[in-house]
Formats: sequence, structure tokens, C-alpha cells
Amino acid sequence: MHDSESDTFVLKTHPQHFSEFLSKIGIESTPKKIGTDEIERGDYYSRCFSQTPRMVTNKGCLEVKNTNIDVIQIIQKG
Repeated sequence: MHDSESDTFVLKTHPQHFSEFLSKIGIESTPKKIGTDEIERGDYYSRCFSQTPRMVTNKGCLEVKNTNIDVIQIIQKG
């Protein structure tokens, strides 16, 4: 590595990454811990249709401020 490059890497969760992205475009948000919000406790997709994936991973939530949206849930389907 060159002397100008940092040797330290900061690990960030998906909510922290998206919160920083939203702050760059002027939206205030706060990342929440995984599994702490009520929205994370239900099924993400209907099991009645064949094209919906069965494997869905919860990546966390963001609490958004000063908008009509209260919470954004980040999920990964696969």
C-alpha cells in the first residue's frame, strides 16, 4: 500500500451504508439493530404464488425522519 492509503477498514452494516447514502442526498435517517423493529417479524412475501422466493434475508431497518415514510426495511431475496 502507498503511504497515503489508510491501513484501517471500517466495517459497516447495510443500514449504516444506506443511511450514509441517504444523508448525501439530504434525507435524515437512523440505522436500527436487526430484529428490533415490529416490521421485521412477519412474512416478507406471500407463499401462495409460485414466483415469490422462499428464501428472504432481513438485513435491517432505517428510521427515516421528516418524511411520510417511517421505516425502511432492507431485505435480500434469493
